[in-house]
Amino acid sequence: MGERRLFGTDGVRGLANGELLTPEFAVALSASAARVLAERDRSHRPVAVVGRDPRASGEMLEAAAIAGLASAGADAVRVGVLPTPAIAYLVGALDADLGVMISASHNPMPDNGIKLFAAGGHKLPDALESAVEAGIEHSGARPTGAAIGRVRDLADAGTRYIDHLLLATPGPLDGIRVVVDCAHGAASTVAPETYRRAGADVVALHAEPDGLNINDGVGSTHLGPLQEAVRAHGADLGIAHDGDADRCLAVDATGAEVDGDQLMAVLAIAMRESGELAENTLVTTVMSNLGLHLAMRAAGIAVRTTKVGDRYVLEELRAAGYTLGGEQSGHFIFPRHSTTGDGLLTALRLMARMAATGASLAELAGVVKPLPQVLQNVKVDDKAAVAASTVVKEAVTAAEAELGDTGRVLLRPSGTEQLVRVMVEAPTAELATSTAARLADVVASVH
Repeated sequence: MGERRLFGTDGVRGLANGELLTPEFAVALSASAARVLAERDRSHRPVAVVGRDPRASGEMLEAAAIAGLASAGADAVRVGVLPTPAIAYLVGALDADLGVMISASHNPMPDNGIKLFAAGGHKLPDALESAVEAGIEHSGARPTGAAIGRVRDLADAGTRYIDHLLLATPGPLDGIRVVVDCAHGAASTVAPETYRRAGADVVALHAEPDGLNINDGVGSTHLGPLQEAVRAHGADLGIAHDGDADRCLAVDATGAEVDGDQLMAVLAIAMRESGELAENTLVTTVMSNLGLHLAMRAAGIAVRTTKVGDRYVLEELRAAGYTLGGEQSGHFIFPRHSTTGDGLLTALRLMARMAATGASLAELAGVVKPLPQVLQNVKVDDKAAVAASTVVKEAVTAAEAELGDTGRVLLRPSGTEQLVRVMVEAPTAELATSTAARLADVVASVH
């Protein structure tokens, strides 16, 4: 495997049955995960929860992952097609040692991925990921006879997850009509059922997965069909999930998109009013619009910012005991109820707020007035030289002084390319564009 890290920010992804993501790889990865995570507690045979989204290659990779787990002496609990957050929840609820989720989220059907959870349903820290990678090529002694892992199905896995979600919903959704776009993905059965059981009038859209149609022009990456359906059905809102339902996007009754920052504001204000918002603090990333920061300041809510990536949001939440965090992308975490982003829980809490206040989603989301934002990708010779450049720092300082409290500047080096991303928010699109262009020129001049 060389020095290449297999794990990205959200597990291992690639073309299913292509160069990397083969059944042989799934066997080796799962076996290594079982060995590494079992090392922490040798008092019992390790137990793993295994789930997947509906894409066709998931059947193949699920079989391979279960074979790998059993070959390493771990028992596998197969739960079938369920959202990623359901797998995380079940790992904790069943007191399992690890979880394996087979999904490529919003990626096209030919792709797939393998995501691992440690005990408690938490994402693996970097050190454990590295240990799992190192163990892929070193299987060691294999168990035989009665020591080989066993496999069982958990027939009521979906019901357990739905019951958990309903307990975490603040109130009934009576009077709410919602269209939910399931992207022909992992939430196709559980999302409509959950929202109905919570009291909503539900129109299910793209909830007939056949293994090949996941994310195909539908779901969170293609909002057009949802927007049309909301208007056609006279719904109060529309909810769009991605393939594994760890994210939630929304549109209001007119079909207008409500962005992730606006959703965060609605959720934060609701939790502050109910006393659930620890330290009256919201955790988000540096990419959230200044409009969110201004709205939170007006509502008496502090905002803590992290680097981009849900793992950094999670770290901040866990380190300080905060109770709500999220990303602009529609990925929200409620640590008292979930260890990872949960699109269904997000939607339930959003609709509960609408039902409790009688306000429309557009009214609730209106507390955030997003500032015009311009993002320019600047190709550079050396990202490190740009980061160290006095000329760049002076240009940024001058731009920030010009914008004052009415805008902001953010320079971010790409994690994978020789690029620097220049982001500017300002009161007008013209000012944002001109400021970004000026800074981009300065960045590009650094050699």
